[in-house]
Amino acid sequence: MRAADFKRAWAINDRDLARFCQIWPEKHTGPRHLQRIWRGEQLCGKRVLVRCYHGLGDTIQFVRFMPALRAVAREVTLWCQPELLALLERMDGVDRAMPLNDGTPDAEFDVDIEIMEVPHAIRAEYDSIAMRRPYLTSDCRDSRAISGTGDRLAVGLVWEVGEWDKRRAIPATLLQRLNRCGVNLYSLQQGPAAAQAAGIGAVDISTPDIGMLSRTIEQLDLVVCVDTMIGHLAGALGCDAWVLLHRDCDWRWPAFGKKTFWYPSLRLFHQSAPGEWSGVIEEVGLALADLASAKERNRPYLANPRA
Repeated sequence: MRAADFKRAWAINDRDLARFCQIWPEKHTGPRHLQRIWRGEQLCGKRVLVRCYHGLGDTIQFVRFMPALRAVAREVTLWCQPELLALLERMDGVDRAMPLNDGTPDAEFDVDIEIMEVPHAIRAEYDSIAMRRPYLTSDCRDSRAISGTGDRLAVGLVWEVGEWDKRRAIPATLLQRLNRCGVNLYSLQQGPAAAQAAGIGAVDISTPDIGMLSRTIEQLDLVVCVDTMIGHLAGALGCDAWVLLHRDCDWRWPAFGKKTFWYPSLRLFHQSAPGEWSGVIEEVGLALADLASAKERNRPYLANPRA
């Protein structure tokens, strides 16, 4: 998947799926997150229930396949995280969206599949995976103004993703350097780390409402974030974001390079060594300073200017 060799990826998945079907011959057995749902059944002409059992970012990344799935299925029901419901229920390819829960889905369906298995099921190729245009849209009714930007770039920040993977946490003290770049900083950080925004010099505009967050991202000039849901959301909206990656980054990002076929509006910054964030922030600071200088000279500086 990382190398975009999807034919090989699906062959490996076919092998693994066959093994799991031998271990768990019955569907829907065991703890929910360990259940094997799809067994390789054909989806053509079926009522398909898509289960979003993973993280918010995973759902946002893989919901791009709903139009392609709907092209072969009779009906697509998306059983997604409640936080994403308002954003995804308007999406092309989704006939119905329902909030995910620990019970039984209140929907009629012929086949159920986890959202991250959909590209395997439809045998997606590069042309259907590489993003050509934004596939999510915000609700303009959730609009709010980003105040105090003046003539400076408005840059949103996210520097932690929680306790479960500290490799994706940047010390807030390092981000103070970005105040010297001639930009206005805004915090989109959630959780306990949000209290660090004032020390960085960032105005807190965070919100747990993803509809509001989507519109907020669209009003910013740029988002600078670690590998988190907000990076996926910005990319799916077609907004500019810089994603800061630890040395052993997740499979969905290239190990090297600044671009990804998943999201053309994203720019990637990689650690040179495990735990080495100082060099990443220095690189980001230089790039931000260049953007700020370009803005002062009144020339185009981003692919997606603030909405």
